[in-house]
Amino acid sequence: MIGYRKKTKIVATIGPASEDRETLLNMIKAGVNVIRVNFSHAEEQTVEKWVKLVRGINEEYGFTVSLLADLQGPKLRVGVVKEGVVVKSGDLITFTNEKIEGDENQVYMSYPQFARDVKVGEKILLDDGKLIFEVVETNLRDKVKARVIQGGPLKSKKGVNLPNTKVSLPALTEKDIKDALTAIKYEFDWIALSFVRHVEDVNDLKKLIQANVSHKIPIIAKIEKPEAITNIKEIVDAVDGVMVARGDLGIEIPMEKVPLIQKNLVSLCKISCKPVIIATQMMESMIDGLTPTRAEVNDVANSVLDGADAVMLSGETSVGKYPVEVIENMAKIICNVEDDQHIQVPPHAPVRGSDRYITDMICYNAAEMVDQVSAKAIVTLTQSGYTAFQISSHRPLADIIVFTSNKRVITMLNLLWGVRAFLYEGLKSTDETVVEVNREAREKGFVVSGDYVINLNAMPSFGNGLTNTLRLTQIS
Repeated sequence: MIGYRKKTKIVATIGPASEDRETLLNMIKAGVNVIRVNFSHAEEQTVEKWVKLVRGINEEYGFTVSLLADLQGPKLRVGVVKEGVVVKSGDLITFTNEKIEGDENQVYMSYPQFARDVKVGEKILLDDGKLIFEVVETNLRDKVKARVIQGGPLKSKKGVNLPNTKVSLPALTEKDIKDALTAIKYEFDWIALSFVRHVEDVNDLKKLIQANVSHKIPIIAKIEKPEAITNIKEIVDAVDGVMVARGDLGIEIPMEKVPLIQKNLVSLCKISCKPVIIATQMMESMIDGLTPTRAEVNDVANSVLDGADAVMLSGETSVGKYPVEVIENMAKIICNVEDDQHIQVPPHAPVRGSDRYITDMICYNAAEMVDQVSAKAIVTLTQSGYTAFQISSHRPLADIIVFTSNKRVITMLNLLWGVRAFLYEGLKSTDETVVEVNREAREKGFVVSGDYVINLNAMPSFGNGLTNTLRLTQIS
């Protein structure tokens, strides 16, 4: 249970390797906070099974594991290719809309608008950038001729990246709409939108959610396109969280730029009070091996030191041989570095005159006060989760304990750095409420007699008022 009380969260992808109940339970005990369902590889029947599995474990063991629906987005692929095909530098190959079996001369491209969108001189990358082509001719209808710049084996159904091309496909495809409706039906806590390029992509998903459910489902923008970097401020303002999807991002832009982009995105998200997930190839060697490489250990540690809310595992837990052990290793790395002084939070004091200025200032000062009084916990009540987002963004070195009567918010908040949320349905005065929630914090082992706790409340405590009171309490 080493990872259970860590502040940095772990997102694990469920799949054939982890859908066994005992395996998943052991992963959660080892430190998993969020289960990611990759809709690229999950039909509704499978989704339903996984959702019931996670919620059943939550119910039986008192966990609050969150569910994240990851939409596929406009994934481009080549078609079936004959066995043993190898393309060499200088060769010419034709990409066609005709569904043929590919060879060294031509290959099917799944993207119907490909010939209209690409321009001469633009690059085509296949198989995570292992193969690189340059467009030499397009008939603007159904065929594109390209020269091989970097050759190698040409394999069936490999992904295509177009780093220089303005792709006309929407971020929300027909498949994504169907999958988003499935995520809404099964009440997922978060929905991640792939290949976001501009704020309109996010708005399309928001409208779909609003048309089909009465409550808000928070949206995570996956940053994996160069256009997203250009429009990043507007995108971050429009979403509820961000995922730095370094796999596709490192193909779409020069790979050497990704580390600084990661650091800048984490800082921007903290300033904006939005959670940020670092994803892709974090401990990939553990798909087949019991021990991570030292480079992977450093990668996880540096993501935590950057100040990320969460680190994510994909193939390591969905198809890997050691889904429990990889969580145990990741949790040990996190616990060893997450309280280090090197983690810096960009100053982001509230702006006077903003809509939630009083609440924002209360949360800001609560985080500032932690070091001054050596407080062990900040305890707050919320209906929407707003105060949890605010407090978490300041990264106080104290537990952030949230009580709410909104059961949906409890699991949603499990993605946020340092936040632990619990059910509280009391309707008492502020004084009585403070006594009760502090007693709960003590009973759950977060504080002991003599510890200082910072309580945030609304006065009056009932009526869903905004947080407007900070109180310093010593546990007796």
